Amino acid sequence: MKKIIFTCISLSFYCMALSQDTTHHKLSDTLMLENIEVSSLRASDKAPFTKTNISKTEIEKNNLGQDLPFVLNQLPSVVVNSDAGNGVGYTGISIRGTDASRINVTLNGIPYNDAESQGTFFVDLPDVSSSLSSIQVQRGVGTSSNGAGAFGATINLSTNEVNKEKYFELNNTYGSFNTWKNTIKYGTGLLANHFTIDARVSRISSDGYVDRATSHLKSFFVSAAYINKKSSLRFNILSGKEKTYQAWYGIPESYLDSDRTYNPAGTEKPGSPYNNETDNYTQTHYQLFYDKKMNDNISFNAAIFLTRGKGYYEEYRASQLYSDYGLPDYINGTDTITSTDLIRRLWLDNYFYGGIFSFQYQKNQSHITFGGGWDEYDGNHYDVVTWAQQGFTNGYVYSKVPANKRDLNLYGKLLQNFGSGFSGFADIQGRFVNYDIKGFESNPEIRINKYYTFFNPKIGVSFNKNNFQAYASYSIAAKEPNRDDFEAGQNELPKPEILYDLELGAVKKYTPFTYGATLFYMNYHNQLVSTGKINDVGAYTRTNAPESYRLGVELQAGEVFAKWLNASGNISFSKNKIKNFTEYVDDYDNGAQIENQYHNTDISFSPDEVAAAAVNIIPLQNSEISFQSKYVGRQFLDNTSHVSRSIDPYYVQNVQLSYKLHPKNIFKTIDFIFKINNLFNKKYESNGYTYPYFSGGNLIVENYYFPMAPTNFLAAVNIEL
Repeated sequence: MKKIIFTCISLSFYCMALSQDTTHHKLSDTLMLENIEVSSLRASDKAPFTKTNISKTEIEKNNLGQDLPFVLNQLPSVVVNSDAGNGVGYTGISIRGTDASRINVTLNGIPYNDAESQGTFFVDLPDVSSSLSSIQVQRGVGTSSNGAGAFGATINLSTNEVNKEKYFELNNTYGSFNTWKNTIKYGTGLLANHFTIDARVSRISSDGYVDRATSHLKSFFVSAAYINKKSSLRFNILSGKEKTYQAWYGIPESYLDSDRTYNPAGTEKPGSPYNNETDNYTQTHYQLFYDKKMNDNISFNAAIFLTRGKGYYEEYRASQLYSDYGLPDYINGTDTITSTDLIRRLWLDNYFYGGIFSFQYQKNQSHITFGGGWDEYDGNHYDVVTWAQQGFTNGYVYSKVPANKRDLNLYGKLLQNFGSGFSGFADIQGRFVNYDIKGFESNPEIRINKYYTFFNPKIGVSFNKNNFQAYASYSIAAKEPNRDDFEAGQNELPKPEILYDLELGAVKKYTPFTYGATLFYMNYHNQLVSTGKINDVGAYTRTNAPESYRLGVELQAGEVFAKWLNASGNISFSKNKIKNFTEYVDDYDNGAQIENQYHNTDISFSPDEVAAAAVNIIPLQNSEISFQSKYVGRQFLDNTSHVSRSIDPYYVQNVQLSYKLHPKNIFKTIDFIFKINNLFNKKYESNGYTYPYFSGGNLIVENYYFPMAPTNFLAAVNIEL
């Protein structure tokens, strides 16, 4: 990695030595600077979809080393969580109660979701926020995108900004729990009026709030581009390496008052916890883009990509039966030993590759886009015992289960302006998915080869005039199950999920007051939910719920009261229900499961109220004091609506102080940022899970939670040369 970084930096300085055209600024204005791959996927200002655009300036303001979900925390209907409790390491995000496996994420238009789990793991690209030029978050089905089906939200990330001016930045953060972020960014600007090179290298480390929840994260980004009047060619490399001590088990509910930082990971080892109970993963993205403006009306984009991932998590396991690892009992003289302590590594070695394309035609009142993408995932899961007390050979591989997934999608979009501010939008997407799974760790005999064909239409109208927009849209989205859902066995295969989404919205933007309102109804058919049911191969997997829905309203407003005072906020009210739900509870007394029937229960992890607000005071020029508030209503850990299995509502207040200097020496700017998180020292939990069962004739409910840190701080000094 170091060799690549220093090679690119050396190339940058070499290019700086080239003679630069004295008409640099005039000519650069004629170059093709538009990112076609982004505009083909994002909802335009006139599109009838619910969306939020985040600029580079807004990203930088909130980027102090925490993971990307925490940069998005103040957006409408967003809820975030953190395993380590301080936003560094493994984090999660939900939007309108939609979890990460149902949120479509693209990076420069290229699919980012994990192909198997369909989740997003931003920890694999540490400090990606420092390379982003913009973000668009669409709530609801949104427009057609590449990759995993958007089933409640979409996050479009873009790094492909053309920086016409040379820059060099040093960004450094230190905070509570020995948290460090060090970032170096360099860009050549336009060289010879055609070439640009941008590079970044980052390091983030933290001890975490939770015991041993350490994070050691490294990443780099290199982007080189050639640009002329009609076309551009760009090559990106984004790479991240993470090593985190496991903190994904949560803590028992009984520990919340006495030991909130307790971490059970590694404690199966006698004596002190195992010191290498870690998750280790390296992921590198290679992206090659070609954009072409054919004439005044037609533009074209194509890209090919490869995402290479490899890593493992290591764990100490006590009293493991030899039979569970395909081995006979161990004979030691006259003694027969049935179990042993061991250390194992569970590996994932994968390649994800493919291509995307789009054609855009724009003339008079019509804007037509046709595009699509193809990708293939080759993943190899294998598990290795690296040490045991006895009975195992060195490096014993006890499980090896490969998987393959192919995804082809084609879409067409039409945005037609009718005059007088009215426009119509139509969008049709076809997705063709093939799963080929050759076993699971616990059930290696299961074989899955499943094909899906989805057609996802969207239609809408909007009215745009005098900074006012009103819109209505109706969309249908279908989505395949994830890999784990197929462990149900050959006779209980899950059905695909279908979502019918109605969005009604109005937005008014003018100085000094802005406001917006969105009404949404998301009606699900066969949504996959956790029921606790054990299937025919002895695994817990999700089950299709025939009918469920989300109905809500999102309100936003902002006002500039004076030059020194402004405020903004949003609040969401919703009902998130499963019409008929069957819970399955293990009965250890009788060796079976007990069924409980429920009606109109709450969907798990879907709070009825979510709110965020910010009050910004500007006491001096180039300074700001920002009070940031977040409220999240009650979240249920399962779908039974039992308050005893829930996360309590919480309100958190942060405050951020910033001051920008413009010294007249070698520095362009120096930014000082100081942020206090959880100002009022609130004890709250951001995530959890539950396990109910019958034993001794009684129902026992074991809840596990992920506590968030008490009052803590982050202090940053960002220097631009």
